[in-house]
Amino acid sequence: MTGFDESLGEVQEHGFAILNACLLGNHTLVLCNELNLEYHLGAFDTFQSAVFMAAQVLKLGKAAIVCNEKFTEDAKFWEMVSVNRGLTVCVFTDEVSARSWLGEK
Repeated sequence: MTGFDESLGEVQEHGFAILNACLLGNHTLVLCNELNLEYHLGAFDTFQSAVFMAAQVLKLGKAAIVCNEKFTEDAKFWEMVSVNRGLTVCVFTDEVSARSWLGEK
């Protein structure tokens, strides 16, 4: 992914599109490469996006998000909120670690 998150609604739409693709393809592991995505949401909207995704996901499995190091704090906040609501998600700054966490060899 490239660009930046313009609004909470846009982030929710994107998350829902990923979820639908996983359900349609019967995928239980997700790797989101967001190294070229700039996070512009404030803390409240970041919180709301995590709450939204946790409410939408019935059973996904595991999701790894790879983000740019300069957005780690925001991504880790999103991760914490998501995990506290039952998602199995982890944020990384490199794809190798993310793939390892997902169980890829």
